[in-house]
Amino acid sequence: MIATILFTPVFTPWEFVAMTRYPKAGKGHKWTVRELAAVAPAWKGDTLSDGGGLSGEVRLTADGAVTIRFKYAFRWDGKVSWYQCGTYPTVDMAEIRSRRDKARDLVAEGINPNDQKKAARIEAQAAVEATIAEAKRQESENKTFADLFDAWITDGVARDDGNAELKRTFGRDILPVLGATPIRNITDADLRDALRRVGRERGRGRTAERMLSELRQMFRWADKRQPWRGLLIEGNPAELVERKQVVAADYAPGVRDRTLSPDELRELRDIFNQTQAAYDAAADRRTADRPLQKTTQLAMWICLSTCCRIGELLMARWEHVDLTAGRWFVPGPNTKTKTDWMVYLSPFAVSQFEALQELTGDKPWCFPARDVDNHVCVKSASKQIGDRQMQFKERKPLKNRRHDNSLVLANGENGEWTPHDLRRTGATMMQALGVSLDIIDRCQNHVLAGSKVRRHYLHHDYADEKREAWGRLGAELETILGNSHDEAIPAV
Repeated sequence: MIATILFTPVFTPWEFVAMTRYPKAGKGHKWTVRELAAVAPAWKGDTLSDGGGLSGEVRLTADGAVTIRFKYAFRWDGKVSWYQCGTYPTVDMAEIRSRRDKARDLVAEGINPNDQKKAARIEAQAAVEATIAEAKRQESENKTFADLFDAWITDGVARDDGNAELKRTFGRDILPVLGATPIRNITDADLRDALRRVGRERGRGRTAERMLSELRQMFRWADKRQPWRGLLIEGNPAELVERKQVVAADYAPGVRDRTLSPDELRELRDIFNQTQAAYDAAADRRTADRPLQKTTQLAMWICLSTCCRIGELLMARWEHVDLTAGRWFVPGPNTKTKTDWMVYLSPFAVSQFEALQELTGDKPWCFPARDVDNHVCVKSASKQIGDRQMQFKERKPLKNRRHDNSLVLANGENGEWTPHDLRRTGATMMQALGVSLDIIDRCQNHVLAGSKVRRHYLHHDYADEKREAWGRLGAELETILGNSHDEAIPAV
């Protein structure tokens, strides 16, 4: 005989049993707003029947607030399916019931409301993506001259000054005029007009020439890359601008050829000495005119006696200067040619470096910046010289800068002079002393003419020849300036 054992489920007080609840009006009727507001947290998990296949599950939020998620029940393919209609009170009951009614109508038409919702969501996403794509297309088509310039500065050009000069000139003369113009609308006439303001109205023909070359370079870069290529419908507009169209009719292009005569060198020496003496003798130096910085004065004589570039000199470190051996080593990264360069110092040049060493020898840099950890700006000497020849400047005085004519030579009859002109002057003096042009080029660290094969196989360094050339130049400077090489600053 088999005994039958019956198990009766027993619920402990803390166990939850869900149940279906109806409004006071009874099954098949709708819940009122007041009744819904009275739903207690203890009803969590219970189902509220709202009639018409609509029911809601009572839930609690993290802070204990009651919410009710309503769904519509319908049969599809012989099974019960659910269509989510919204959560009360986030969605009010009128909207929830309206969603139920629309779902019920779709079922009646043989359409699964869940499939319809999914399709609507896909269509909405597609519409959003299409809108975004259209916005991107319009943004691309409306990229401006300033956008192109920023892209070119970032990825298309890398100059030793970090593109500072490009940013300065374009920021002053081009971007204020064309910066907001879409690239597809830029014409050669736009570029021509902007450059004419520089070359004709301001009389800066050489600057206009250079900027035209830079514009052509920028647009050639753009013509090879998207999205810029697609925007240059008519091609490179800068190629249609001719040099003669942006400079004055009487502009004479050419390489600067200013050199200082022996009389001008003596006058420069006297100016340095006299302005320094006047400042030293001033009763109140705080109000007296300051002379050119002594380090800059020495830099001028070093440039003249070595034929170096001013930037190469201002980046010099004392570890590269051997005054006993009379040598100054210039590392390749500091030179325009990117090749190492050894300068053999004449006694005249050594005396200038010795005077400089008394001023800055305790620093790593020959021309230290104020923060000591770096050299001065490579343009600082040129600015100091230019600020003291204001009669040649077509600009207003700059704030916190000198603006006088204390360094104008020969009453200005020969024009403005620059530190680079001293390099040219030294080379010209070498030529007059009979130094061969090939040796002068080597003393200036020029890129030498000839095939790469020739330069690859011929490696004589011409050290003796260059040392002799610099020595002859130094001796000539001592003769012109009337001092021995034991004197650092040429005396009156």
